[in-house]
Parts: sequence; C-alpha cells; structure tokens
Amino acid sequence: MHPHLLPIIALVLCLSVVGQAASTHVHRRGSLANARVQFERAKTGHVAFIGGSITEMNGYRPMVCDILRRRFPNTAFTFTAAGISSTCSTTGAFRLADHVLAKGPVDLLFVEFAVNDDQDAHHTRTECIRAMEGIVRHTRAHNPCADIVVTYFINPGILRTIQAGRTPLPIAAHHTVAEHYAIPTIHLAQEVADRIAAGTLTWKQFGGTHPAPHGNAICAAMIDELMTAEWAKPLAPNATKTPHPTPAKPLDPLHYARGRLVAPAQAQVNVGWTLGLPEWKKLKGACRGRFARDTVLSADKPGAKLTLDFTGTAVGAYILAGPDAGIVEARIDGGKPIPVDLYHHYSAGLHYPRTVMFAADLAPGPHTLTLRTTDRKNPRSTGNAARILYFVAN
Repeated sequence: MHPHLLPIIALVLCLSVVGQAASTHVHRRGSLANARVQFERAKTGHVAFIGGSITEMNGYRPMVCDILRRRFPNTAFTFTAAGISSTCSTTGAFRLADHVLAKGPVDLLFVEFAVNDDQDAHHTRTECIRAMEGIVRHTRAHNPCADIVVTYFINPGILRTIQAGRTPLPIAAHHTVAEHYAIPTIHLAQEVADRIAAGTLTWKQFGGTHPAPHGNAICAAMIDELMTAEWAKPLAPNATKTPHPTPAKPLDPLHYARGRLVAPAQAQVNVGWTLGLPEWKKLKGACRGRFARDTVLSADKPGAKLTLDFTGTAVGAYILAGPDAGIVEARIDGGKPIPVDLYHHYSAGLHYPRTVMFAADLAPGPHTLTLRTTDRKNPRSTGNAARILYFVAN
C-alpha cells in the first residue's frame, strides 16, 4: 500500500465511526473556544500531543491532525508530536517545557497518560494528580488561553477494573484534575468497555493496548464529536480569546507546574561518572533508537558520586534503566541517605526510559542533591549501573 494513502484511509475509518450514535463518554467542560478563534481568525494554530507510545504511534494523533485540517482548511497548523513510549505523566510534566512549550504557545493540547500511569509507572493517586496538575498549570502559565483535552485509553487491566464496576486509579485521579480545571475529557476506556459489553466491539477489533486503526478511529471520532459540540454555532463577530481561570488553590501544592529537565553536565562529578555516549552494542538489553545518540551521565560500579545544586521542591532523574540497573543512594542537603531502586519490571531486555524521584516534598528554595551508586541491586538486576539522560527538578 502506498504510504500517502494511509492518512486518507485513516480519515475514512474515522468518519465512518463518526456516523455511529453519539457517545455518552465525551465529557464537555470549560471551553475550546480559544483554539477556534485562533484557527479561524489568525489562520494559524499550534496543536500539541503529549503522552506515551499511544501518542507516539501512528494512531489517534495523525487522525486528529487530519480532522483539524479538514475543519480548518485555510489554517496553517504546527503539530507537535511529544509522545515517548513507556513514559508516564511524571516524565511528561518534567519534559513538557522542552518538548512542547519551547516550540511556542500551545493553542490546543491533547494529553494521554492513563495507560502508562497504570501499567508502566504503577503510580499512586498522589503521583497521578501531582503530575497531571503540573502539566495543566504549566501549560496555562505559558499560555493562559491554551485549550486542553485529556483522553483515557485502555489496557487489559483497566478493562477488567471497569468490567468489575470500579474506576481505574489513574483515570479517577486524572478526572479529578480535569474537573478542578474544567477540562474536557474523552473516556475512551469506558466507551470501549461499554461496546464490548454490548457485543458491538471485541478487544481484538479494538486492537489491544496499542489500538488498531479501528480502535484509534473510535478515539478520533469521539474527539471530533467534542469539537462538533463545542463549535456548532458560527463564530461570533466579536469573539475573542479569553484566559482560562486557574483555581487559586491547587489540588496538590507540590504539583509539578515548574517541572523542568536539567542537563547532566550541570552536576559536579566527584568520582566514577562519565558523560558521553554509552557503548550500547556492548551492553546487554536493547536501546531504542531515539536515545541511541543521546549524551548520558553513566556509572556502572559502586561508589560513583556526584552533587547537583538545584532550586525547587522536587528532584529526580530521567534515566535509562537496563538489565544492569542498580540501587543508588540520594541525600538532600546532607540528610539521611534515600535508597532508590532504578531497575524497572521492563528492564530485563530494555534500557527502559523512566523518571525516578529522589525527593518530592522539599521546602521551596535552593538545595543540593548528592547521588552515589551502591553495591546493592534489585534481585533481578545484573549490576549496579545508573544512566542519566537528565536530572529533573520542580
């Protein structure tokens, strides 16, 4: 099949799904009016997508891009694809500035992290809220008129939880943030569960955790339905963009709205760390191509030590945790050592991208992190390594 036909086929699939009955799981809150004013009046638009592999793949994201081009044929769009496989909302909160906001004010932001917060990060409710609220507040601080849509995708575990009559933890947490900030949501997970229960869809037809074209088309059609509802009436001649109200009291005062990546070169190495390209071919475990050329701060023997000065309430590291990932020891301002296991349950065959937090509830202000590799390791790990793509701070 010719690759240029794929977007057309995807759009046809999406349009065919749109013709079905309206979903009760498209939840309107707040408004998407600012994006419409920008698209129709300025004839330009910055639309960004942040999430995990579901956002990174050739799935719902390009379908939504095609829908927007169809709705606004005279608009010059900039589409930012900021999906990174395996990453959770915590990583998203810390990379938002570099991967999305640095490309200019966002008019419309789509956020997708429910699945990865569930199966990859195993986040607590607090972790889900702290990260999602950080993404919302950071985006709105950068552009108070930014419209946001949050979508809940589905995996087998989330499906089983819904079928048992319960709300999956990440979805409940993200929903709390969406309600607090009047952000519309697309509850694709409940839609899929309902269709499976009604016998109009099978898990195989949907395509699994990484949906097939048909499954992604269901999501895109729900987003299109939201747009239709929001933009049903002609744009008023005097319509202008209006800043979204940001509640003075956050859900969690330690949210990651000041989240940022910190270059590893800013650390002061005492002993044992090397900044450069790891010899991936000599290491066990796969390294995804997107990270193969990245500079990494590495240590693979116990006793390697560094310090990092930072300002904020939280500090951690965005790492590649492979089969030999060890346990590090973190100290904040010379305090008690905090052991942090870098190994992930997906590390056995992959240098897995993840964010680990060393402290997340510090008093605001300047602090110093001291980080040391140890001779301890996870029972499943083969070594004591640490490989840092970036430090993170809030």
